[in-house]
Amino acid sequence: MFNKVQNQSIHSIHSMEEKEEEEEDVSFERLMNSQIKVEDRSSVLLREIKLMQELQHFGRERIPERVVHAKGSAAFGHFRVTNDHIIQYCKASLFADVDKETPVAVRFSSVTGERGSADTVFGEMRGFAVKFYTEEGVWDLVGNNVPIFAIRDASQFPAFIHANKPNPRTGLRDQNSVWDFNSLRSETLNLITYVFSDFGIPNGFRHMPGFSINAFKLVNSHNKHVFAKFHWYPHQGIDNLDIDTAAYLRGVNPDYARQDLFDAITNHRYPKWTLKIQVMNQKDVDNLEFNAFDATKYWPEDRFPFIDVGVMTLDRNVDNFFAETEQLAFCPSNLVDGIEPSPDRMLMGRLFSYSDTQRYRLGSNHQLIPVNEPINGAITPTLRDGQMRVDNNFDGLPNYYPNSFSLITDNPVYLEPPFTIKTTKVFRYDDSNDHNYIRN
Repeated sequence: MFNKVQNQSIHSIHSMEEKEEEEEDVSFERLMNSQIKVEDRSSVLLREIKLMQELQHFGRERIPERVVHAKGSAAFGHFRVTNDHIIQYCKASLFADVDKETPVAVRFSSVTGERGSADTVFGEMRGFAVKFYTEEGVWDLVGNNVPIFAIRDASQFPAFIHANKPNPRTGLRDQNSVWDFNSLRSETLNLITYVFSDFGIPNGFRHMPGFSINAFKLVNSHNKHVFAKFHWYPHQGIDNLDIDTAAYLRGVNPDYARQDLFDAITNHRYPKWTLKIQVMNQKDVDNLEFNAFDATKYWPEDRFPFIDVGVMTLDRNVDNFFAETEQLAFCPSNLVDGIEPSPDRMLMGRLFSYSDTQRYRLGSNHQLIPVNEPINGAITPTLRDGQMRVDNNFDGLPNYYPNSFSLITDNPVYLEPPFTIKTTKVFRYDDSNDHNYIRN
């Protein structure tokens, strides 16, 4: 009897020890994810490093929102040359051969809406920006889903956007501001008639055309130049929503266009667009009845017909929205050999503004973020230091040029050809009524 009781007691002791060991294991796991305290239910100590790091990082997860094109969606794919006709106009390597492919990233967006706004808003443009990862560096072709812009002078751009943003007092959209600005700047009429037509609400991004809006100078291998505008036309067809359907979608799925693009690529229904150009030589520019570099004007198709260049296919969704959509940065100043700015005054402003904005939003080294980095590693060696310099910062090479120590040399192949500026006077010019209406 005694032995039996003793054995039971010993067994109970072992059971209690095993239970305590299990509790110790569980407690250790829980303790690693709990707070350090003086006593139970007392104050938390500032020596709680893990908690502080979590809170510090959490408070910094958001980066500044884009002032324009804040709500966007991105995808990746490739561009394939299908017509070598462009070679006579442009020496850029990505156009060198038929069937040549270049990786691309594309970001579609609303223009004036905030990051959480709906995709099916009526009466505004959409963004259509393409980043080409060429062997000569990055080329950013930044445009919209309409072929013209509201204004022709970059000095009016902040006012145009402010008029379309929420009222500074109420924080609400104010149609009085929109139409007040439009009525005072009559060059906006061309855009207004477009975005308030049946083309005003694209049926998702896949059915949306894209336009460079600005003209660019194309230079060939003989250093002869023409001017060109770029156009994207969807193989899926151009399709738009009626007002009632768009209003319904704003309520049930504000991310309708984003989801449509993501689902199509996931299901291997890869969207495609044909790239076309219009070409104008210097004689055409000189004889045109309006300013060829006015972003509020079309180039007549019957006089400057479309030329097929190639086909873009999007076949990969982003792996991480923040890394590859929010940090995807476009700058019209990212050009490659054979593509140069034209005298377009809107483009002149964009060359500065976009690059400056990305440096504010993402940092001075935004070009080193993987989604923005050129595949040939072509980063200017004099652009050093700054926030988030995550590469080797060119090691010990001099940060000035020319220098006697590095192997960097001038390459005359990439020298821009000279051009002539005919303007003899410099003055402020009121262009508010510059060929806004033409009587046929």
